[in-house]
Amino acid sequence: MIRLLRFLQPYRLLIVVVLLLALAQTVANLYLPTLMADIVDKGIVRKDIGYIWQIGGLMLLVTIGGTICAIFGSLYSARVAVGFGKILRAKIFHHAEKFSLHEFDSVSTASLITRTTNDTTQVQQVAILVLGMLITAPITLVVGVILAISQDAALSLIFVVIAPFLVGVIILVMSKSIPLSRIMQVKLDKLNLILDEGLTGVRVIRAFDRIKHEQKRFDEANRDLTNVAVSVNRLTALMMPTMMLVLNVSSVAILWFGAIRVSNNDMQLGALIAFLQYAMQILFALLMVSMMFIMIPRAAASATRINEVLDLEPEITDAAEVKRADELTGYVEFEDVTFSYPGAEEPALCNISFQARPGEVTAIIGGTGAGKSTLVSLIPRFYDVDSGRVLVDGVDVREMTQEHLREKIGFVPQKAVLFSGTIDENIRFGKHDASEDEIQYASEVAQASEFISGMQDGFSSMIAQGGTNVSGGQKQRLSIARALVRRPEIYVFDDSFSALDYKTDAKLRKALKKEISNSTVLIVAQRVSTVMDADQIIVLDEGRITGIGNHRELMNSSEVYREIVASQLSAQEMAEEIA
Repeated sequence: MIRLLRFLQPYRLLIVVVLLLALAQTVANLYLPTLMADIVDKGIVRKDIGYIWQIGGLMLLVTIGGTICAIFGSLYSARVAVGFGKILRAKIFHHAEKFSLHEFDSVSTASLITRTTNDTTQVQQVAILVLGMLITAPITLVVGVILAISQDAALSLIFVVIAPFLVGVIILVMSKSIPLSRIMQVKLDKLNLILDEGLTGVRVIRAFDRIKHEQKRFDEANRDLTNVAVSVNRLTALMMPTMMLVLNVSSVAILWFGAIRVSNNDMQLGALIAFLQYAMQILFALLMVSMMFIMIPRAAASATRINEVLDLEPEITDAAEVKRADELTGYVEFEDVTFSYPGAEEPALCNISFQARPGEVTAIIGGTGAGKSTLVSLIPRFYDVDSGRVLVDGVDVREMTQEHLREKIGFVPQKAVLFSGTIDENIRFGKHDASEDEIQYASEVAQASEFISGMQDGFSSMIAQGGTNVSGGQKQRLSIARALVRRPEIYVFDDSFSALDYKTDAKLRKALKKEISNSTVLIVAQRVSTVMDADQIIVLDEGRITGIGNHRELMNSSEVYREIVASQLSAQEMAEEIA
């Protein structure tokens, strides 16, 4: 948790102010019992009305000053803690944005959400408490004990009995609550995961009538979290009655033995009252320290989880010395590329070599699991190759900045992803400063204008979270429009036409052909009809290239390609294609 305190640097001046205010408040609180002893012994006992007004007025001023310090101290400490939480959430989010797909696989989305929200809140709450108690509690404990001893050393032996008991309770609670706090955050991760799956997969759940099964899963996870939370709260609940018992017993003991000493003239009445006040302050300081020790274990567990994310170094980073690829435009080349997913026994791609040039359409086809999507994911550097090189415009992608590389690419993923907001905002995601004409044109090319104009608000129509209020084909067309408005050098369509009917597919490819005539185009597809007109077709089988050529050449030379064509075309169409 100490490592996270470096994010408090922007608030260091405000922290100093908070600590000074806390110091002033503590001094005021410790000064009041001394004044109270004076007003009793020198004012009330001696019936000196003038002295009573004098000391009483001073007590009033000290009280008002301490209250003002407490108010502003609480205000500024809250500002520091909230700002600290803001910085921490931003750090986690921005760091997670740098992760490769492999890192996202190692830390689940549900866990990242929990660490950004709940874990950060736990640390933030402790930051408020620590700022309030960092000065107040230690000074109150040390100075309070010294002042109490100065009032009556013999009566101070009560603290010798109380302190070991309180320390023992605090150590017991901490030893039990720290492991439970860690378990609690893991249980919360699991609950969030099940909730996320239940909400995003609600259509599948209903379609297969698995509502009761999902309810059972959620209830089990909820019950596990509840049981751990109850155990932690039981330990927390033990602290307050224990502290109040100690507080009340101490008060009775101080008054009992103090009254005896006053009766024997070993102690003045004012000193007894002051001693009692110091004792209450000392015990309340211990109470706050114990509360801090209760919250710290869970915050420490949360801080550990946050540090795990911040310490996770992204695999994909920019080189120390980067190059710009400005001499060529739109050239993509794979040189003997081999790539394996972490932990996989066999490479996903092996010895891949080909070139894609501007003005040409390169199609990639193959069976399920052949490595098509993996291959195109290496171009924008979502993963790094194990061996070989991926070149864009003659430069290895590992030697370019990620920003410069991805500026050149318009990527349409296999799973069309839309964001909550308007249609206009989703298309503009590809180019934030795109004009209305550019957005309209990109929509027309992507064959999306017709259904957009049919919506009530046109381009201002809202897209629900995940694009659940549009069809799969509409999502794909909006994703294509988002890439087209960017006007990149290289277009990558990762099976982006699968949800389109054959008529729309044909119209879209015809419109695309004119639009991207000067760009390099790579298309991953399952349909033979989508790739037949490509200038170059790459046939993948189990991560290896088994054929490269145009449709007619592959029909004569590639058995794998013929099998794919045979599975989709009739015998007559096959004969016509071969002929």
